[in-house]
Amino acid sequence: MSNSWKEAEERQPVVMRMIENSLLRDRVAHAYLFEGDPGTGKKATALLFAKSLFCLQPEEQTKPCNSCINCRRIEHGNHPDLHLIEPDGLSIKKEQIQFLQQEFKKTAVESSWKVYIINQADKMTASAANSLLKFLEEPSANTVAFLLTEQMNRVLPTILSRCQQLTFKPMDSNELKQRLIEREISIPMASVVSKLTNHQEEAIEWAKDEWFAQARSIVLKLYEGLKGGGLSAIVSLSEDFHSHFKEKQQVSLALDLFVLIHRDLLSIMTDEQDSLAFPDRLAMLQQDALPLSAEQLAERMAFILEAKRKLNSNMNQQLLMEQLLLKLQGGHAFV
Repeated sequence: MSNSWKEAEERQPVVMRMIENSLLRDRVAHAYLFEGDPGTGKKATALLFAKSLFCLQPEEQTKPCNSCINCRRIEHGNHPDLHLIEPDGLSIKKEQIQFLQQEFKKTAVESSWKVYIINQADKMTASAANSLLKFLEEPSANTVAFLLTEQMNRVLPTILSRCQQLTFKPMDSNELKQRLIEREISIPMASVVSKLTNHQEEAIEWAKDEWFAQARSIVLKLYEGLKGGGLSAIVSLSEDFHSHFKEKQQVSLALDLFVLIHRDLLSIMTDEQDSLAFPDRLAMLQQDALPLSAEQLAERMAFILEAKRKLNSNMNQQLLMEQLLLKLQGGHAFV
């Protein structure tokens, strides 16, 4: 996630407009809650906001210059008046909040502001949350808190009520695909990963991961094998599948890829081919879609989603996939 104000405005226009207005009007709240999916820029935006408060040469009154000593120290994580709290293991502990409180009793070291950012605020223990609540109830002048969360429903309502809440919108899959292509990721790979996640860094990791490239290839081969192969072909392809997809999370990803193949078929049937997950297989998918009815496609999708549900209820993975493949190949599932 870039620390550019312009990029932040492009990604989260509503959030950045509200931040800019509060800076221009000198109405900075003492606590903000940034909520949204992973990869939507919550932490980067909190750091941008902090830079705006500390910047020695702001542009247009609000935008940090990114070059003064304060901006650079925030960039490198060593400004004495900015504190970042991250989970210690699986949770944020009471001791971490108490340390923060002790730090904030001291006067600001180098500026008139003191800022703290609590990342994954939903992971505070009950005692940590109660300690923070006391802190929020008696805010010091020129102190700003940023609470970041992907799960707002897990944050105490009493904490939420003391924060100005800003919602970060997930990145559109087409926008993410374009960004990945700009990073020199191939169109087929950018197309599929942008449908599986809206987190840019995660998408880049998957796109460059050899295991994922093989996963994509194995699922496509398995799909093709279902059409013409007999039972022996299915058994052979299944062996490849199970040797590659070993963990539950990996099988879940394979089922997601199966869903995407069938969504592409639906897009072709409804003549909406602009954003396929598998654009490099367009000719094959067009041929497959021709004899297919909407009912047959819906039945296949239901089989795959049912398999995903059973996987989450800890059914044996190999048995689950064998049942799914037989259902997809049998009856009216494949024409």
